[in-house]
Amino acid sequence: MTQCTELWVDRTQYRNTRIVKADLPAPGDGEVLVAIDRFALTSNNVSYALSGDMIGYWGYYPAPDNWGKVPVWGCANVIESRCPEVPVGERLWGFFPMASHALLRPGKVRDDQFIDVSEHRKPLPALYNGYRRTRAEPGFLQDMEVERCLLFPLFATSWLIYDYLKDNDFFGAKQVLIGSVSSKTGFGLAQMLHSDPDVSQRIIGLTSAANVAFVERLGCCNDVVVYGEEERIDSSVPAAYVDMSGDARLTTALHTLLGDNMVESAMVGATHWEHGGDTGSLPGARPTFFFAPAQIAKRDDEWGPGVAMMKAMMASAEVANRIKGELGVEWVRDPQLLATLWNELLDNKVSANRGLMVSLL
Repeated sequence: MTQCTELWVDRTQYRNTRIVKADLPAPGDGEVLVAIDRFALTSNNVSYALSGDMIGYWGYYPAPDNWGKVPVWGCANVIESRCPEVPVGERLWGFFPMASHALLRPGKVRDDQFIDVSEHRKPLPALYNGYRRTRAEPGFLQDMEVERCLLFPLFATSWLIYDYLKDNDFFGAKQVLIGSVSSKTGFGLAQMLHSDPDVSQRIIGLTSAANVAFVERLGCCNDVVVYGEEERIDSSVPAAYVDMSGDARLTTALHTLLGDNMVESAMVGATHWEHGGDTGSLPGARPTFFFAPAQIAKRDDEWGPGVAMMKAMMASAEVANRIKGELGVEWVRDPQLLATLWNELLDNKVSANRGLMVSLL
């Protein structure tokens, strides 16, 4: 293949996309060219676009003018190298653009990973600069490439929220409310909490009527509440709310219902992003954005570098194995279909039991 295919997204109007084809870039000194043969498309990528300027997601693979390259989690092979420590044939897992190819600049190279040390990445969150050299990893991980792209990044966030809640003794909450529990990060968190014998809090999942059966089959919640029926939640019990939906209306309804018994309110995802916005002053704990790298940094200081992410990876593998058979994997190989599915994700029209894997090679 002599061309690179990419999907760009208008940073001012997310539904406006552009398919870009260009000659393959030549790696400079210290760089490698990779062919991305698979990446996942999930609501997490919508969150990356929504917070692209605030957190810096647009900066990993810059595009000109008002265009942006939404990052995705995928696997790639090194097909050209001017970095002796990372030769042609290396298999990588990490943060890539929605594209067939990309350039990386490896640094701090170890047997099992390296860091992209490109100058433009230095101000960005370091978490996303790491690339795993997967052939140095255990065989069971090498056999889970699809799950690793589709689920592990989301379940890693699930684990970090799980750890954050436990680390803070659930802020005194006796129930955990999860908005958009049918999202992968949502049901991953619910499963981790539900499976932990040391967690006594009730797990309440909120979702649309269409996703109730799916969530109930997973068996990860004590109760599943349909949007609009929030009054079913016991407002006399202190609650921690983890919001994967980004729906300001839902946040307002829950805070109004719980009042001072809303003891924690963490904003994580944005499956209902178009209903976001300023909630103003609400009763109970102030809604705050959950920043996963901050929890990783805290645990790196306490446990040593990399320990938290290894725990997150193992927990991700466990949940991925638990839900086998519940998630249908669909392969997408046409860039125009990818653009269509991107818009369906924006419109929250991709059902919870669909797993979208993409290859633009």
